[in-house]
Amino acid sequence: MRLHVLDHGHRLPARMFFGLTGLVSRVPMSDVPKTLLYRPDFFGAVFLDLSAEAMRGPSFWTAGEREYLAQRTAERLHCPYCAVTHTELVKIAGDPSPLRPELVAALAFLEDRTLSDDVPADALVDALNVSLIWQVVNRLANAFGFALLPGQLESGTRSLHRFGYRFPRFLTGPGSGSPDELRRAVLEAPARTTPELRQAAAAGDAWGSYAATVRTASHRLTDEDVDRLKQDHTEDEIFEVTVAAAAGAALDHHEKGLEVLRG
Repeated sequence: MRLHVLDHGHRLPARMFFGLTGLVSRVPMSDVPKTLLYRPDFFGAVFLDLSAEAMRGPSFWTAGEREYLAQRTAERLHCPYCAVTHTELVKIAGDPSPLRPELVAALAFLEDRTLSDDVPADALVDALNVSLIWQVVNRLANAFGFALLPGQLESGTRSLHRFGYRFPRFLTGPGSGSPDELRRAVLEAPARTTPELRQAAAAGDAWGSYAATVRTASHRLTDEDVDRLKQDHTEDEIFEVTVAAAAGAALDHHEKGLEVLRG
């Protein structure tokens, strides 16, 4: 990972959890949990609750269909880490092929907001919630340089599916899984950076072209881009601005979809 704090900056409960799961599975903790469990009061607690509800809560879509939506989101955002992960999760959760017409219509809606009579509006809201999660994670994976170590794909995907994307509450503290709460936590609540900077990052207008690149082309970010930021900013500041930019792009896509459904 490109930020040292995401590998080694966790609080004691998270470090103990990583150590215990590593002993049991004989595989080190992968980059997504390490990122989401770093400073959960800022981002991870709310986001993990939202993820569990979107991916394994009650829904029009099967678990396999939601994993397929996630896979297609990763492909659109050029995130190889997430594309490989969700390809594996599709196999575990249940490959939805051949796709039912409702899923084909939902994919078209997520890509260009094309409405179809083949799928109910509440199902499209469920699909938007799935997309919201992975539009954030894909951008973070690209920006922070997530990579899979040997054994992590199999171990991590099995654990995600088995536990329904939920982590022990002692690791995260309280959370509330809603897009509005995600916006408040990441863009408005007190943190190391100002709300004004994070809101600018969410709109793609912070630190030169960096926030805009996270929003529109995160796959183009390199080690050198992040190293340049470290010359003027702390890793916590980089973490917050990157999360804000990723969440801002995802929330914008989500809101535009809801606006179409409202007519």
